Amino acid sequence: MSMHFNDLFSIRGKTALVTGGSRGIGEMIAAGFLANGAKVYIAARKADVCAATANRLSEAYGGECIALTADLSQLAGVESLTKQLSERESTLDILVNNAGAAWGAPLELFPEVGWDKVMDTNVKGVFFLTQKLLPLLRQAARAASPARVINIGSVDGIKAATFDSFSYGASKAAVHHLTRFMAAHLTKEHILFNAIAPGPFSTWMLSTGVGFGGETENVDWQLVGKHNPSGRVGTAQDIAGLAIFLCSRAGEYVVGQTIACDGGVVGTS
Repeated sequence: MSMHFNDLFSIRGKTALVTGGSRGIGEMIAAGFLANGAKVYIAARKADVCAATANRLSEAYGGECIALTADLSQLAGVESLTKQLSERESTLDILVNNAGAAWGAPLELFPEVGWDKVMDTNVKGVFFLTQKLLPLLRQAARAASPARVINIGSVDGIKAATFDSFSYGASKAAVHHLTRFMAAHLTKEHILFNAIAPGPFSTWMLSTGVGFGGETENVDWQLVGKHNPSGRVGTAQDIAGLAIFLCSRAGEYVVGQTIACDGGVVGTS
């Protein structure tokens, strides 16, 4: 048996697309990929914000980060992003389906628009973007170096949430199960699917839910973290480290899984 461990966690030279990469968990993963030698495309709805993030990350980590603009809740946006990327790349090693939406409202008042917006972005967008990018993923996929798809779910798709976010939890549970469906169809083509279910991280989405008004800097994240079994909220190193593992040789035998990255919220409950 060959036992060589060189570059076990390396993603150097790979090309990645991170949707919803202009902020939050998407930005954290994009930063980790760049710092470890990958070429990274980030996609978001707001062109100016996405471009600013791409420039900031390129300067901070010395890599190549390119901004693309698309609304992935609509098939037209999915097709636009596919076209933009296909004009620049002939292969895609890593796809991180991170773009997401949430909606909160009391059960009796929960609106149809809050259901449709979340499901369209979090489930439909994930499926159809992966479908449209299959030609690029297949071009990159090799037995010796499979292509990777990471779907970003949530612990709210595993357990009941404390917020009135009915469509969000349902959508993330769907993402987790969709990951297994896609793995069942494409693992033999050397395209490996896994999902990450994050817990609390210092993101805009969580900030709005806990009353910080969307602010992520100069707010008391320790107040949120003290309720976590690990006593803190997640960091960029936590989420990027798991994503890098799943996209490297080290994670090659992990397939079709949903892995909670949550400080113990799920595992200790």
